[in-house]
Amino acid sequence: MAQITFITGGQRSGKSSFAQKRAEENSDAPVYLATAHIWDEDFHRRVKRHQSDRGDQWQTIEEEIEISKHNLSGKTVMLDCITLWLTNIFYQNKNDVDASLEIAKREWDKFINQDMQLFVVSNELGMGVHPENEIARKFADLQGWMNQYIAKSANEVYLLVSGIPVQVKSRK
Repeated sequence: MAQITFITGGQRSGKSSFAQKRAEENSDAPVYLATAHIWDEDFHRRVKRHQSDRGDQWQTIEEEIEISKHNLSGKTVMLDCITLWLTNIFYQNKNDVDASLEIAKREWDKFINQDMQLFVVSNELGMGVHPENEIARKFADLQGWMNQYIAKSANEVYLLVSGIPVQVKSRK
């Protein structure tokens, strides 16, 4: 079973940097599990910035939905991020929150059934502006429910606030 550190916070709160540092402290050869689907040029630039922040010791695996199909036993893994992974699932399921949540939970449970050190990055959408349209509100709900689900299975949970990690849960 995975040892899970769940790292959440707002946009540009320092989540990825914190997770990367923790993963590098844990392993000389960490795995970066990237869940992004590159939708446009702006997002492509964001991905390139994240890639340039990582050293050569990182192995990168790109996986938009089926995170459990990769054998990561014995590895230190940084999954970045749950929000993009859920976006892919939500889009694939035509914005159906219930179907997306069921699929995400099932995939998550299969994924964490591996012996790995896992650092998981997610966004805390519910602390921001209330979404203006129905699809965005549905996605914010999906994100919140999945964050809760992941946090329950996590050994540690951190909330990043302006670059400062605040430990919310600790269980070894």
